[in-house]
Amino acid sequence: MADIVDIAVSNDAFKTLVTAVQAAGLVETLKSPGPFTVFAPTDDAFAKLPPGTIQTLVQNIPQLTRILKYHVVAGKLSQAELAKLGTVTSVEGSIIKIDCSEGFEIKNATVLAADIDADNGMIHVIDTVILPG
Repeated sequence: MADIVDIAVSNDAFKTLVTAVQAAGLVETLKSPGPFTVFAPTDDAFAKLPPGTIQTLVQNIPQLTRILKYHVVAGKLSQAELAKLGTVTSVEGSIIKIDCSEGFEIKNATVLAADIDADNGMIHVIDTVILPG
């Protein structure tokens, strides 16, 4: 089975995410055994950010790294497990609210595809880049 990075690289909807993970130096971490749960924003999610945001983040690696780590949770958590928890703590250290009452939402993002199994974790595809705070 492919790991989280391999799945992202093989999917054309994650080009911006893959570039950001490479720029932040997180490829090896996300290829490690983990396991991790990743809330993976699509290219369309990144496109919703204000113009110039991505370029600014690529020039500010600590901030980029913080935002990317906010999209990662330790452990392999399915939608059903996340629904039971209600909140999770990101690798970045902040709490992320989970809402499965009507659909499946992670903070202010809607999950487009849930429970994508990876060798070292689980991926949930989201429609919005989530930010700490």
